[in-house]
Amino acid sequence: MSEPRIRVLVAKPGLDGHDRGAKIIARALRDAGMEVVYTGLRQTAEMIVSAAIQEDVDVIGLSILSGAHLHYTTEISRLLQEQGASDILLFLGGIIPTEDVPRLVALGVKGIFTPGASTAQVVSAIRQAVVERH
Repeated sequence: MSEPRIRVLVAKPGLDGHDRGAKIIARALRDAGMEVVYTGLRQTAEMIVSAAIQEDVDVIGLSILSGAHLHYTTEISRLLQEQGASDILLFLGGIIPTEDVPRLVALGVKGIFTPGASTAQVVSAIRQAVVERH
C-alpha cells in the first residue's frame, strides 16, 4: 500500500508581487509527488486559511519577500487555531532575518527556507514533518 499523497498549499500573502520562487517550489513539490494548490498573488491571511481548509491540505507554504513575515505568520497561525485547523503544518520561505527565526518557530513554523535553500531541502523537510505529525 502506498503512502497517502501530501497536499500543500503554496501562498503569496500581501502585496509582494514576485512569485517566481513560489512557482519553482510548487513545481518541485509536484514533481516530488505532492498535490499542490497555488493560490496566486496578493492573498490575505483569511483567504489563505480558508483555501487551506477547503482544500484539506497537510501543509501551508508561505512565500514572503516583503518583510511582512511576522505579521502574516502571526495572523495565519491565529486563524488556524481559531478554526480548529492547527494540525495544518506551516512552512515559510523568503527573505527572513535570522533574528526573527525564534519568534517564527514559537508561532509554529516547522521550516524556514531562505535564499540558497535547495528544492530538495524543502521537499525533504515537508515529507519529514508530515510523517512526524502522524
